[in-house]
Amino acid sequence: MSAIHLDSIRKSFGETPVLKNIDLSIRAGEFLTLVGPSGCGKSTLLRILAGLEAPSAGSVSIGDRVVNGVRPANRNLAMVFQSYALYPHLSIEDNMMTPLRLRDLSTAGRLPWIGPLLAREKYREMRRQVEETARVLRIEPLLQRKPGQLSGGQRQRAALGRAMVRKPVAFLMDEPLSNLDAALRIHMRSELAELHRSLKTTFVYVTHDQAEALTMSDRMAVMMDGDILQLGAPDEIYNNPQDIRVAEFVGAPKINLLPGVIDSAGQARCGDVVLSRVGVGAASEKVTIGLRPEHLELAGGDEKGSLTGRLVHRENLGADLYLHLSVQDGAHRMVVRTAPHEIGRVSIGDDVRFVRKRGEAMVFGADGKRIRLSETPAAAVPEVA
Repeated sequence: MSAIHLDSIRKSFGETPVLKNIDLSIRAGEFLTLVGPSGCGKSTLLRILAGLEAPSAGSVSIGDRVVNGVRPANRNLAMVFQSYALYPHLSIEDNMMTPLRLRDLSTAGRLPWIGPLLAREKYREMRRQVEETARVLRIEPLLQRKPGQLSGGQRQRAALGRAMVRKPVAFLMDEPLSNLDAALRIHMRSELAELHRSLKTTFVYVTHDQAEALTMSDRMAVMMDGDILQLGAPDEIYNNPQDIRVAEFVGAPKINLLPGVIDSAGQARCGDVVLSRVGVGAASEKVTIGLRPEHLELAGGDEKGSLTGRLVHRENLGADLYLHLSVQDGAHRMVVRTAPHEIGRVSIGDDVRFVRKRGEAMVFGADGKRIRLSETPAAAVPEVA
């Protein structure tokens, strides 16, 4: 296994910049996900790594070798596409053998009928490799079928098998689960994560689905507008976003955002409610206060520091109930997560009081960057909740 390095990668199509000076080091054997909205440049970055696109500037290194001028076939990287790209006229076994034929056989060895006779031992070894890979992916009974005879999940496994059989340095995956239905996507997420652990090979995975990034990755890189905004472990990205755009993108339902100010005591305040103490900031500086739905809870009675919202929608997901509330005279919406048994008889249009859990709040400055919170409460105005 080798580490992969992308140094100062830039890419423009005509006058339009797509990637802006990307630096990224991918550790050997890790599962790294490039996640972001459509058009952020993540698939272009993956194609540059694969050699399918040339960077406008910068270098790609696999191990200690710069591969900018190396053809895709010679980079020893396996690409798994969104469309699976299986040959419809070939059996799954032949689909999986195709990259081995191209890599290991001479021109004569690839000829039909004559090739298997001239390279009998190599064909035997290739079939052994295909069978071994099929056993790992549990698709042995499917080897003689054509792609059109398989379900979406089976075709996905076959496409993975065709990539795996080459034993590449890294697997590059461009939204491979996006064509599957919701239940199968959830199942395949766990299958891919288990496969990565068993193979101990580098996975570079592109998706716009934050759930895939959060559940499968060792690290995830959040991309927007051609930049990597934040790189880190999923827990770190979710719990400590350093940019308001990251906080909004990662998390479902989206984080609640309320306008606030920093008062003379150095505390972030939303109306009359003190939400957090900040370590640095000038009085009257405008900030945005972020609270995730699970960081809020229903208040009992007229609890100090509570906020009030009018219930406009109930979203019942079984174990969790999300209350969509209109606050500040309808100017903002808040989502509060609760358990169905905690809400009682509350109807659409009723007022609901809620508070934040102690210590749970994020404060972002006018530039969208995270402001660090102080652990020492202000003496002048005691922190609430």
